[in-house]
Formats: sequence, C-alpha cells, structure tokens
Amino acid sequence: MPPATERQTADYRIGALDSLSLRVFQEPELSFDEIQVDASGSINVPLIGQTIAEGKTPYELSQEIADRLGQRYLRDPQVAVGVIKSAAQRVTVGGNVADPGVYEIAGNSTLMEAIARAKGVTRVAVVDEVLVFRTVEGQRMGAVFDLGAIREGKAPDPEILGGDQIVVGFSALKGAYRDFIDAAPLFNIFRNY
Repeated sequence: MPPATERQTADYRIGALDSLSLRVFQEPELSFDEIQVDASGSINVPLIGQTIAEGKTPYELSQEIADRLGQRYLRDPQVAVGVIKSAAQRVTVGGNVADPGVYEIAGNSTLMEAIARAKGVTRVAVVDEVLVFRTVEGQRMGAVFDLGAIREGKAPDPEILGGDQIVVGFSALKGAYRDFIDAAPLFNIFRNY
C-alpha cells in the first residue's frame, strides 16, 4: 500500500463520534441509516458486538464486519459502510506559526489547511522542515514536508488526520526534532520516529 503522501486523495479515516451508515445486503435487521461511533471509537453491530471503527477507512470497516459476519452467521455477506457526518477531530500545530495551538478539523483536511488555521507561518519559519507526527498501528511515525514545494505545486498537499502533530521548523530546532530531520532526509514519506 503506498504511503498516504503518494496518493492523490487519501481515504478518510473514521473518528470518534462520527455518524456512519451500515448496510448489509438483504439483511434489513443488520442495516442502519445512522449509527454513531462512541467516544472510545467503537460501534455495536448486531451478532458480532463491539467493533473498533476509529482509525479505519469505511472500506476497511466494511471488510472487517463482512469477515466477522461470514465466519459464523451469513454466507458471503455484502457490507457497505458510509460516513454520514464526520465529527471534528483535533490536530496540534506548533513551532514557527503565527498562532500555535490545537485546532479542530472535520472530514478530509490537508497540511496547508492546518497551517492556515494557525494563521500561517512566521517570517523566520523554515518552510522546508515541516514535520508531521502521527500514530500508525500503535507506532509513532513522522514525515518531513516542504511547504514551499507544496505551494508551488511541486509536491502533493498531504492529508492531515485527527491526532496528528504538526511542527513548523525554525532555525534552532533541538533534540529529537533535529535528530529526526537529520535521520530522515527524504521528504513526503512517513518513517518510524
């Protein structure tokens, strides 16, 4: 599977408190026009119980529900999950931005949009050292992006997910951030941190 930054549009990841639709073909008692993801990131599906939805794409969740229903209850179930309404998710924007803080994003959001929410970068920001940290399958990952290249259309504007931490570089980056930049010279690719 290609990294999210290499895809033109990344798939939306379900978040806590999102509203979903759940359809199981020819099984109306297992289908719902609206089902809400609870605060812990789960939904309750008849016959199979609590199912973690948070962090999965609608397609991944559909496949998991179909697999679990097919193991014991239905023969070759056809399941479709859709996102009706996405709840606001939060990202942290720090470093050399005009207004660092925690910002809400809803649905698909990009790095440029998150930086804009923080009122842009400062005059002394190092725009080719923008770090995005995220947790993927329990592992902390990070990627370095070049805002200048993104603005000029030379690099894709990556999708930002709820829980991401964005740090805009500045001349005196210290400690782990400096070490990460030195160890990960490739742009636009998430690596272990």
